[in-house]
Amino acid sequence: MSDQNIINFKDKAGNSINWRNYIKIGILLLLLAIVLIFTFTNLFIVKEGEYKVIRQFGEVVRIEREPGLSYKIPFIQSVTSLPKYQMTYDVSEAEINTRDKKRMIIDNYAIWRIEDPKKMISNARTLINAESKMEEFIYSVVRGELGQLNYDEIINDEKSSRGSLNDRVTERVNELLATDGYGIVVTDVRIKRTDLPEENENSVFVRMISERESKAQEYLSMGDAEKNRITAETDREVKEILATASADAESIRAEGEGEAAKVYNLSFSKDPEFYTLFRTLNSYKQTINGETVIVLPSDSPYARMLMGYTE
Repeated sequence: MSDQNIINFKDKAGNSINWRNYIKIGILLLLLAIVLIFTFTNLFIVKEGEYKVIRQFGEVVRIEREPGLSYKIPFIQSVTSLPKYQMTYDVSEAEINTRDKKRMIIDNYAIWRIEDPKKMISNARTLINAESKMEEFIYSVVRGELGQLNYDEIINDEKSSRGSLNDRVTERVNELLATDGYGIVVTDVRIKRTDLPEENENSVFVRMISERESKAQEYLSMGDAEKNRITAETDREVKEILATASADAESIRAEGEGEAAKVYNLSFSKDPEFYTLFRTLNSYKQTINGETVIVLPSDSPYARMLMGYTE
């Protein structure tokens, strides 16, 4: 028997064992890959500013609120996202009637957020439905509040009785949403614009112009009255100042004259003859001028003094 016809059974057995090991390793790797795929596909990340809603057979079973890594059961559970941050909703324009039966068009906007995702999904199902319900409540409350005010009180800021209307509307809308369990909260409701139907605009503009002109005339009248008051007050103060100054001048003049008299008396009392001479000379100064004619006896002291006799 030749060597070519001899079969080495040991080598065949060894090769068979090696293939079997490779198959086992391949199966293990495949199972590991499947496990990893299932693991990673059923993990999810909860981001900042969002809720993760886990549903099982269409029902909400869990809400993930905190940021981080979470999981779901494969094939059975599904994950959807809802916003956690505040959102702005532009409410549709609507027409209302005021207390005095006039029409107005109002335009609002609302700041809102989801507070309880489970309630929101249970009662509103979607964000669109939640916004629609919120808009319905806002319109109802605003219509009721503005319906208690007259037309002029709404459009005229100086006579407006709206006060904290936005706060009252926000509070009332939240009460209605909480009563029906919609799981959303309105942070603020604002009336951003109030318009008039076209057929009313002209008459309102004319009335507003008339009111402004009346107010301007009132301010002018108040200004004239204030001007007259200030002028009269100033004139009175000037008269008082002048009177006080005149009285002070008279008092000072009288004091000066009295002081001069004292000085004269003191000086003249020291030499009576000189005082007599001084007074006589003053009388000459007062009585004699270029046209004066004096008839005196020749022996009178006055004549003798004029003629130069001293004895």
